[in-house]
Amino acid sequence: MNTKFTPNALPAWIGSLPLTDHDAAVRLMLEYTPEIPIWIQLPHNPNEGMVAQFAPGMPGLDTSGGKLRVDTGAEEFDSQLLAFFEEYMAAEGDGLDAPDSRFALGREIAPGFFTFMGAIDSLSPPPVAVKGQVTGPFTFATGLVDDDGRAVFYNDQLRDAAIKLIAMKARWQVRQLKKYKVPVIVFLDEPALAGFGSSAFISVSREEIDAALGEVIDAIHEEGGLAGVHVCANSEWSVILESAADIVSFDAYSFFDKFVMYADQVVGFMKKGGILAWGIVPTGDADAIETETADSLFDRWAQCAEKIQSLGIGRETLVAQSLITPSCGTGSLSLESATKVIDMNREVSRRIRENRVKE
Repeated sequence: MNTKFTPNALPAWIGSLPLTDHDAAVRLMLEYTPEIPIWIQLPHNPNEGMVAQFAPGMPGLDTSGGKLRVDTGAEEFDSQLLAFFEEYMAAEGDGLDAPDSRFALGREIAPGFFTFMGAIDSLSPPPVAVKGQVTGPFTFATGLVDDDGRAVFYNDQLRDAAIKLIAMKARWQVRQLKKYKVPVIVFLDEPALAGFGSSAFISVSREEIDAALGEVIDAIHEEGGLAGVHVCANSEWSVILESAADIVSFDAYSFFDKFVMYADQVVGFMKKGGILAWGIVPTGDADAIETETADSLFDRWAQCAEKIQSLGIGRETLVAQSLITPSCGTGSLSLESATKVIDMNREVSRRIRENRVKE
């Protein structure tokens, strides 16, 4: 596990806003989280959906009719698949730097990444860390379907290609962001892991999940980055806590009691230097956003922190190995609610750091 980053309860975001202008999104981000700037996704743009934004480069990708699918029945599919793996092998060397690499994020599909980089090139003071994101391999491979409407995760060959595509797009981001000479964090957004173990994924094994996450996390580590895994609902948390992830991002507002049931895994994760990204500010409940305040959320976090401390994790260690985040992205909220969320997030972080208690 990579332990070169100590967040000390700084605020960070999950990554989306209800805007259509990337310049405006970057300005808002730099106002509230300049210490850990991130590139913002604007889901009001259909190209910035969870699957759509990272699908380019997938062999056999067909976007006709406004729907994404992998056309395995196309005459040229086999040659496309071969070309994909040849380029993957080249990218393992120096090919990732090629300007036309299929593993690079393009300006037309990820404009937020390039707007973000332009904004932080001259950021003063420099950031403590920078953060990117990619749709996690399980969510991506269960969200993208073949020409029969079946998730590509259930086709061994297509699953392999999908995981490698995500791994290299994550690695490419680390390579671009390393120039800032600060820790680079890449989150894997994995909402589909909330369904692992349910009837929705009854045929999916733990070994398959471990392999998918492990390949992407390894790619991030090989490039020198830190890997986080974000799930915005409840999950089989042992899968993530026992992985090689450096950061586990969870909805502490709604699901802390479920999360802390994995006490042994939480303790083991933190003792090996793992970072908890506390999604303590609600994003999924409009009434909760309206009624909560920074004070009430700080009190809520403090109560949760006491439960972690009761497991044998000291307060100083807990704060040092924590990030404070919204429970999920704010792209589906009104701008007023989203702004309140990120403002409360910053204030909760400030309160935690000001009330830090030495061991």
